[in-house]
Amino acid sequence: MINRQMTPVPDTRRDHSPAVRLGHDAVSAVKLSQQLTADVDAWAEMHQITRSDAISQLLMIGLHASRPTGMPQPTRRDPLAIEQTAIRQIDQMLDPGLPADERERRIRRLVEGPAEFAHERIDLPKHTG
Repeated sequence: MINRQMTPVPDTRRDHSPAVRLGHDAVSAVKLSQQLTADVDAWAEMHQITRSDAISQLLMIGLHASRPTGMPQPTRRDPLAIEQTAIRQIDQMLDPGLPADERERRIRRLVEGPAEFAHERIDLPKHTG
């Protein structure tokens, strides 16, 4: 028997995740070492906030921190330039006494890979037939 006084609960999820309800923050469990927990607790006490708020604030600080000056920024490089660099590096490593055609064969084999694996490469067009 259905109780007609029961009204359906509206879907209050914003991101279709059961962990997030409208007006509430998600709750996440994190595993911290004893030392890290003690450090977080000390930081929280110094700022007179709870451990949960301290973890949230420390994460925000970490996520918005700039990269250290010595760390290079990741860049998307031209695949052709990468291949040319590889060819130059391989050429420097090969025995200078090798005949030119053997040098070219070895470089091509290292850069392009074995022919038996060409069908697995995602950077090459697929040949039908």
